[in-house]
Amino acid sequence: MTRTSETPVTDAPLTVFSVMRRPKWIWALVLALAVAAIFAALGQWQLSRAVTSNGPNPNATTEIAKPLEEAATAGAPVMEAQDGQMVTADGALVAPDFTIISNRLNGGVLGYWVVGRFDLSVAQSGGSQTSVAVALGWSDDRSEAESAARALNQTTGFPTEQLLGRYVGSDGPEIKDSEGKLAGDRVMSTMAISSLINVWTDFPDTATVYGGYIVASAPVEGLTAIDSPIPQRTTELNWLNIFYAIEWVIFAGFAIFFWYRLVRDAWEREQEEAEVESTHAT
Repeated sequence: MTRTSETPVTDAPLTVFSVMRRPKWIWALVLALAVAAIFAALGQWQLSRAVTSNGPNPNATTEIAKPLEEAATAGAPVMEAQDGQMVTADGALVAPDFTIISNRLNGGVLGYWVVGRFDLSVAQSGGSQTSVAVALGWSDDRSEAESAARALNQTTGFPTEQLLGRYVGSDGPEIKDSEGKLAGDRVMSTMAISSLINVWTDFPDTATVYGGYIVASAPVEGLTAIDSPIPQRTTELNWLNIFYAIEWVIFAGFAIFFWYRLVRDAWEREQEEAEVESTHAT
C-alpha cells in the first residue's frame, strides 16, 4: 500500500503522556484542578466547623441563677452541664468548719481562700442533713485569711440566708505524706470535697454533701471577692463534619482521577483505531 500525504507519519509510539500534552487535555486538566481546589476548600471549611475550640460559653443560661437542688443533685458528681452554673441556696453557715485553701489565683495573684460548710437542712423541713462546701473570699496574705477563718469559727448562731454563687466541680484530693497527713504547717491546696468532709466537725456519716462547691458572689468581711468567670467550653469534635470533610477530599482526588481516566480512554481508543487500520492495511 502506497502512503499518501494525508496519512500522518508516526515514528514514535503513541503514549498516554503524549495525549496528555495536547492542548485539549491540558485545558481539561486546568478545569479538573479548579474543581479539585473548590472541593478541597469545602473540605477545609467542614473541618474548621468540626472542632469547637475553647472560649466563653455562649449559652447564657449559666448566668441565670437556679436553685441548687434544681441545678445539681446532692451526693452525685458534677456533670459538665452543671459545672459553672450560677445557683442560689437557702441555709446557714456552720462553725467551726471554716478553713483556708492555699495556691488560689485571683486576678493572676496567688493567695488563699477561706472556705466553709453551708448547711441546707436548716432551711428545709425534715429529711436528712445536707450540706455544700462554699468558698467565701480570697486574700493574698495567709495571716489575713487565717484571721478571717478564725473569726468565722468563733461566731455562733449564723442566721439563715440565701447564698448566691457559681457551682463548681470538686478538685482532686490533696497529696499527703506516708502517714496520711499534710507535712509541717501546710494547709490544703485543693478544693477537694472528700478532704473537707474530714475536717468538718460533727458531720454525720448519714449526711449528704454536694459533689461540687459554691463560689460565693459576695465575700465575707475582710476578704476579696473570688474571681468566678463564665465557664469555658471544652474542645469537642463533630464527627459528622469530619466525615463530610473526608468526602470532599475524596471528591477532589476523584476530579483528577476522572481527568486521567478520560485521557487514558482517548489513548486506548486511538490505539484500537490504529490497530484496526494496520489490520486493514495488511
